Amino acid sequence: MKDPIITVRNLVARYGDKVVLDNVSLDIYPQEVTVILGGSGCGKTTLIKNILRLHQPYSGSVTIFGEEITEMDDTEFKKILKRIGMLFQNGALLNSLDIFENISIPLEQHTELSAAIIERIIKVKLSLVNLSEAIYLTPSELSGGMRKRAALARAIALDPEILVCDEPSAGLDPLTSASLDELILKLKALLKMTIIIVTHELASIHRIADRLIFLDNNQIIFMGTLQEAKQSTIPEVETFFRVGRFD
Repeated sequence: MKDPIITVRNLVARYGDKVVLDNVSLDIYPQEVTVILGGSGCGKTTLIKNILRLHQPYSGSVTIFGEEITEMDDTEFKKILKRIGMLFQNGALLNSLDIFENISIPLEQHTELSAAIIERIIKVKLSLVNLSEAIYLTPSELSGGMRKRAALARAIALDPEILVCDEPSAGLDPLTSASLDELILKLKALLKMTIIIVTHELASIHRIADRLIFLDNNQIIFMGTLQEAKQSTIPEVETFFRVGRFD
């Protein structure tokens, strides 16, 4: 087995006096799709925010690409973040800009590439997500699925080694959701990315997950492969795979 690309040890996350994650440890392996799931308020998004240092961990260790990031200064950590793409739940596209301009933002901010090369990269990324025809449209002119694909093109603009997706299928119909899952798997294979996905969509999990991390009551109650999860006798995990929801 390959060494983990992300290692979390004894992570505690708090908002004021409220403990949201309590002594959480996990490993994310390269070029796999790891799904983080659990009921509402269990700490899924908080876990992502702490791994990406959008929220500073209260205590514990987070190692990415073999480097401890919790004590890094901002300049050092920005170098790590440039190697990570983020697909936000609502896409987070800027409505005042067209799709070309939205995707150009990370390229203009984090590289010194010429305008001609940036344009070429944007066209390649849009082609990868089957959205070449929308290059000069605004987000409001796109369907929900098209907006997710445009946001995905922006997330992979810098060729990240890690892609983090927060509820990518939220608000999509089953066919569009399945199409997005197929696209994510295609990009994983093509770009050799490690993908972390927060979702509770059972059909999507069956399609894309290599490993699962199941959160409940501020802790990890299961971590393992999809097959191991489907055979688990842990009541919460067993219930989820039987009925497709959290009780």
